[in-house]
Amino acid sequence: MSLAQLHYTSATAGDGPESGEDAEIPARFTAVDAAIPSAALTEAGPLLAYEPPAGTARQVTENALRALPESFSFSALSDGSHLLARTVPVRTPQLSSLRFHAHAVHLPAGTRLPGGMPPITACRSARWAAATPDRVPAVDPVTALSVATGRAAEREGLNDFAVSRGPWLAGVLADLRGLDEPAESAAEPVKVVLVERQSADVARWIALAAAVLPPSSAELLTFTTYTRHPERAPQRVVGVLPQDAHELSGPGFRVHTCTGPRPQGTVGDAWAETVARIWRSRTPELFREAAELPGEPYAAGPVAVTALCAGIALGPNERAAAADWAAERPYALDAKRTRQLVDALTAAGVDDRTGAEFDAAGRLFAALDGRSPATTTAPLAAMLVTEAVRGGNGSVELPGRTAFSGPEGAAVATVLGPEIVTELSGPGAGLDVARTVQLLRVARLLGVDCAELLPGVVQRLASGLLADTRDAAAPDSPGWAPALLELMDEQFDVRTALLGALDRIAPEDPAGAERLLGRVALPFTGTQLLPHLRMCAEAPEAKAGCGDDRVGAVQRVLRAAGMSPFAEPLVLRTAVGLVWEEGAPTVAEARLLLEAATSDAHRTAGTWSHLVAAALNAPAEEEEAPQLAHDLLRGFPQEITGRERGALLLLDFARELRSGAAEPEWAQRVRALRPGAEPVEPGVLGHVFGALAGRLLAPDGPEAELYALAHSADADLIAAYDRAAHGPDVRTRLAADPGYAAGCFAVWTAHPHAGAEWSRTTAVLLEEVLRPAVRALSAEGVAAVEEAVGRSGSSGRAEAFRDWNRRSQGTLGRLGRRLAGRVRRG
Repeated sequence: MSLAQLHYTSATAGDGPESGEDAEIPARFTAVDAAIPSAALTEAGPLLAYEPPAGTARQVTENALRALPESFSFSALSDGSHLLARTVPVRTPQLSSLRFHAHAVHLPAGTRLPGGMPPITACRSARWAAATPDRVPAVDPVTALSVATGRAAEREGLNDFAVSRGPWLAGVLADLRGLDEPAESAAEPVKVVLVERQSADVARWIALAAAVLPPSSAELLTFTTYTRHPERAPQRVVGVLPQDAHELSGPGFRVHTCTGPRPQGTVGDAWAETVARIWRSRTPELFREAAELPGEPYAAGPVAVTALCAGIALGPNERAAAADWAAERPYALDAKRTRQLVDALTAAGVDDRTGAEFDAAGRLFAALDGRSPATTTAPLAAMLVTEAVRGGNGSVELPGRTAFSGPEGAAVATVLGPEIVTELSGPGAGLDVARTVQLLRVARLLGVDCAELLPGVVQRLASGLLADTRDAAAPDSPGWAPALLELMDEQFDVRTALLGALDRIAPEDPAGAERLLGRVALPFTGTQLLPHLRMCAEAPEAKAGCGDDRVGAVQRVLRAAGMSPFAEPLVLRTAVGLVWEEGAPTVAEARLLLEAATSDAHRTAGTWSHLVAAALNAPAEEEEAPQLAHDLLRGFPQEITGRERGALLLLDFARELRSGAAEPEWAQRVRALRPGAEPVEPGVLGHVFGALAGRLLAPDGPEAELYALAHSADADLIAAYDRAAHGPDVRTRLAADPGYAAGCFAVWTAHPHAGAEWSRTTAVLLEEVLRPAVRALSAEGVAAVEEAVGRSGSSGRAEAFRDWNRRSQGTLGRLGRRLAGRVRRG
């Protein structure tokens, strides 16, 4: 069945102007098959029109005519049909005026070319006409064309062209592949623009693409080998001359200037890179072989496998694609091609292998292991362990141990064994967790004896594990976790030694061990005791379950250890460190902890320092802090030294003051203890100053101690006395006890020569504390206070009180002087 044809020409004499450059050449349909719809003809006219290159004269010679570009195009019409056409420049015989002739065939919607040939194949048909024939032949140019791929010379010419365009091949192919993806904009689909000096070279580009694109894409790929206006061309692939490409830009164009500088670098498309290498190797027959392999369209795996088996060198991304494809389909290749692929992937002299490639090679080994002979998989295994040792790649998937049971494994062990032993013997072994784990695993695979090195390596590895989990921003599961768990599963001796080392160092960093176990599920459920690790594993649930009861959390964690603090005091250190990772216990918690274990257990565990911190950091309102300090001084007399001992002695003295057991000379004792406790915590000073001031403000406060305070000139002590005197206890006593009010008046008006600090303080107390209290009393109450003042001193003191009670605040200075004179006379 022949396709409908049409001719569109301007080649008849007398049509339009005979001179002038760049003028539009008028044209008309000169022969049209009746089967072609009129709507298709309306669209066909602009598609078949021809505009010569800029500067072309209207009168041309035969040689100049042959140099002009031809347009071979395949275009889609709005009704789903297609137009395959060749438009060529021609000249009139009389005046040599430039004209053109277009010969086209119409493919109705759903119609494909005979034999499924790509449209570009039809450009070499000898039946394309350069003039309208007297009678349109029954056979169109396409149907008459053999489906064969062409003569050997034509194929070789295409190979030559591919080699000459090698630098641009991958980029063009990648963009052609992109044409099958959804367009970025429905109004402006992406176009691939090929800039060549000859339109025939654009046709060769399209022939290169047709050989590698999926048949469904190659059959529908629209193109034109030449146009003056690429921005207006409806085809997806457009050929232009260099002078017509300078203004092309924007996201809708993928421009490849094959007449300019060579592009640098790779395109990042493994399929396109592989296809380009096959073309440059002059082996396009490999595309047919690759097409027979399973895979999605544009999958890099089949072409990469085919190329490697044929001995074509590929880049790391392409090799990785081949390995991944073969790993997913180990049954797709026969034994011969599998061995060829492995040999290509493991070839010596390749120095650009990447981590992704090694990972793919590991997956390939896992797929082939047990399926292919050991002689086939041995090179892969050797490459993987060599990379693990020499390349420092901690993510390499290591082969199974059986891969090294034969002579190939012995040869690898002979080479790598000394290197492994040397590195594990170094001082840095164990600090890099991933590296150490990898080396230990490889040593086992190759049968390298590391028994003597194991204790030191494991000890450093344990420290490295804790150090790697200290970073709060680190991921929940470290990258080395799977390899570590596999190591512990593979090597019982390493597992036992590592868990033992972690348990020994856990008391020094229990929080770190807790974080490690939270991120890596270490297998310590066997027969080893491992009390500290078990406590660290229990800690999160214990702390969450006990809430604010932190002592209860400690007890629960201790039960998880399976050992008593009396038998193993270090479990106490671990428990306290887990619950109080930051900060100190409260005083109440510290006293409970002290009662829960003997001082000997706390001394051995070192947890006494937490108890000391609880006492020293207690606020001044914490009444039990002095008693805790007393217990600590008695329980740890040798351990507590220096400033901390001085601070605890101050707290203990506060206990003595409050209990009434303090020896005389209180102020002197406080002043003597304070230098040894500097810098003193504010709470400690609050305790001792408050206790001293409270005792001096008590109804039975010793006069001698008060005298010592007044004459001490110690601003801090006097200020503490002032704060206590302003407190509610003093105000309550003043309101209830006339004798107490009288005593305060006597004390606060005595010692006028004790110093400026005392005088200022007592003056304020008289006005701000005593006067409001006296004014609030009834007349009988005031009289009772006056009487009490008189009983406690001379008649002059009673008169002084009456005078003070009558006078205003401004007479305080004079009152003080008069009172002092009367007291001396009395």
